[in-house]
Amino acid sequence: MIARKIHSNIAAGVALAAFLIAAAASSIVHASTVDGYLYGTVETRSGSSYTGILRWDDEEAFWDDLFHSGKADLPFADYAEEPEVDQDLEWWRRMVKTISNEMGVHHESRVVAVRFGDLREIRPEGGGKAVLVLRDGSELRVEGYANDVSATVVVHDAKPGRIEVPWKKIDRIVFHATPSDADPESFRLRGTVSTDDGSLEGFIQWDNEECLSTDLLDGDEDDRRLSLAMGEIRSIEKVSSRRALVVMKDGAEHRLSGTNDVNDDIRGIHVEDPRYGRVEVSWDSFREVVFDDPGSSGPGYGSYGPGRRLSGTVRLKSGDWRRGDLVFDLDEEWSWEMLDGEADELEYSIPFARVASIAPDDGRGSVVTLRNGLELELEGSHDVDADNSGVVVVPTKGGEPAHVAWRDIEIIEFD
Repeated sequence: MIARKIHSNIAAGVALAAFLIAAAASSIVHASTVDGYLYGTVETRSGSSYTGILRWDDEEAFWDDLFHSGKADLPFADYAEEPEVDQDLEWWRRMVKTISNEMGVHHESRVVAVRFGDLREIRPEGGGKAVLVLRDGSELRVEGYANDVSATVVVHDAKPGRIEVPWKKIDRIVFHATPSDADPESFRLRGTVSTDDGSLEGFIQWDNEECLSTDLLDGDEDDRRLSLAMGEIRSIEKVSSRRALVVMKDGAEHRLSGTNDVNDDIRGIHVEDPRYGRVEVSWDSFREVVFDDPGSSGPGYGSYGPGRRLSGTVRLKSGDWRRGDLVFDLDEEWSWEMLDGEADELEYSIPFARVASIAPDDGRGSVVTLRNGLELELEGSHDVDADNSGVVVVPTKGGEPAHVAWRDIEIIEFD
């Protein structure tokens, strides 16, 4: 009788310990799955406010997603030097016209891409304009280029529920760390994307949009249109330029066509690979994606901090050098800004904080070395080719800023 009671107590204790361990593990897993979701308060011009998980239209939903627009102010633009010879006039025009008129930004502006986690707040100003407040309190005026400055912001508020707030009605958006008890009712898509040039691993945004398990992949099979929940898909394989094989987690297979989710009209397959940053894969280069089971949603708001000014040494082909704070391509000044370039039909957006050096390669492109030791030969962007407007070096101990033309640079080494 006593022995049975002891065994019973031991069993009860083991069961209780197992329960507590499981509960703790569940809490940890839950926290890890929600930290990466955008969260904040949307204040409207009418005086209302809504707080909860945020999403920009049906697209950006996480702290490492990019907010795009055009810089309204370019204080270093006057450092650009126009070539004296007439035959170089067209080259000059290409250099200063970084964004075409067809893309909605006039030629004096430059594209800015900033991770949501690097922002403290956003203040819309109407007409596709806004003020971005960075984590250090500095402000950046932006306008145009992307729908991020005209989006409907969706708020999953605990009280009224799902609220859609049009951009023109927003007074201010203030970002906060995502609380551990927030319930996104979804999980973030993550997996391995195989390309013609190797594999990428990380968080995935399909067709520039689908990034949640509850988002839908659309396609035609025989005489019917299917809408499949992304969280129920195990893999997507390119069959041809106009068709894909979709394998579900329950083993069912669908050969789909007819929409830009499953053919070469796709707007981009984005992978947030921790080695590089944001990488966009074209359909031509894409082979297959295999999705992981539910897990982390990415770094939380607390993982981001104030940016720092770019600084380092610019070494010239002449053997001379310049050292100080750097303004790259006459507009990038901060570690949170993005270095853009292409390689093997992959488009990279790399935070400058991850860049160790950039070595121009005779105007065709540049060899970019990352702090993790990886090297990329990038081209196809004015950040890395002959269209680059050069670097302004601001001496840290005083003195006049000096402009260094791109064609004179041997290598830029960042601190």
